[in-house]
Amino acid sequence: MKNLQLVDLLGQYDKISQEIDEAVISVIKSGAYINGPEVKKFQAELENYLNVKHVIPVANGTDALQIALMALGLKPGDEVITPSFTYIATAEVIALLGLNAVFVEVDPVSFTIDPSSFENAIGPKTKAVIPVHLYGHAAKMDSILEIAKKHNIAVVEDTAQAIGSHFISENGEKTKVGTMGDVGCTSFFPSKNLGCFGDGGAMFTNDDELAAKIRMIANHGQSKKYYHDVIGVNSRLDSIQAAILRIKLRHLDEYIIARNNAANAYTSAFNEIEEIESPSSSSWSDHGYHQYTIKLKGNQRDALQVFLNDKGIPCNIYYPVPIHKQKGFEGKYEISQSLDTTEDLCSRVLSFPMHTELEAEQIEFITNSVKEFFKQ
Repeated sequence: MKNLQLVDLLGQYDKISQEIDEAVISVIKSGAYINGPEVKKFQAELENYLNVKHVIPVANGTDALQIALMALGLKPGDEVITPSFTYIATAEVIALLGLNAVFVEVDPVSFTIDPSSFENAIGPKTKAVIPVHLYGHAAKMDSILEIAKKHNIAVVEDTAQAIGSHFISENGEKTKVGTMGDVGCTSFFPSKNLGCFGDGGAMFTNDDELAAKIRMIANHGQSKKYYHDVIGVNSRLDSIQAAILRIKLRHLDEYIIARNNAANAYTSAFNEIEEIESPSSSSWSDHGYHQYTIKLKGNQRDALQVFLNDKGIPCNIYYPVPIHKQKGFEGKYEISQSLDTTEDLCSRVLSFPMHTELEAEQIEFITNSVKEFFKQ
């Protein structure tokens, strides 16, 4: 059996190495390293895949979130609602722009923002909400959009972990995450479901005016070269990364299928373990399984992690400390409601290896090891 890894990027590369190598060499020989033809082609292909009018590639997913908030014209002191159970970047950009983060609860099953908690947190200074499609599962966007519209609040979707996943409406219609709010943001960090070989990110929107503003902000605020209409930043996806992403985009749906197959194998094995609650898709979402994250019903999470690590099985905790309790954020913003669910999840979640190259033998070894732990 091959050594286990949380993410097997080299195994994935091996299967498409000839295509990748040829694409990279072609860009090098072209001399068009920034905003070259490959970037424009990737942009068009991703627009087609997502069925969205505008894709604006940028340097990374954190930049995407920051630029999106800048483009909405938010002012220092304005409030942005976001879950505390997520990666730090979601709240980091709020703080960097002098905005106030308002942390709310997540649904304990889907790990995504709780619409009722969102609505209860809305105040006179609330200008935006960032629903995070966590671990590959869509947030409940119908409720979120309805609440946001009622209160005139902008919606910035964080789909860094869920590109290719769908929100499913009550009539069964599927819509790609990141395309329903005012703007969607994603990361192409190498470990993502659609990852490049460095840093990269993008924003998506169907709003022509907003798209034009985003493009200006991402390019030093320029409407045309050397004419700077707004204060902007320098955030561009380079051509080599775009060329790699073009190839991997063609495989994204099969990558998601592979992740679902691995997830189904995990879940089938864990069904007999009373102490484990496995993740699953809900009535409003399919699942991209960026992570396969279980919840432990007791207090044995840390002991299980040590036991598995000793057997050479990597597993990780996403996330051990909620954002509102991180040193950089604690005490800076008023917490207006209980975040008991968030804090409970941080003490009980554990993520197993999840990638496109997982083999049946590896999953069997992992699941048998988990069963062994609970039979001790």
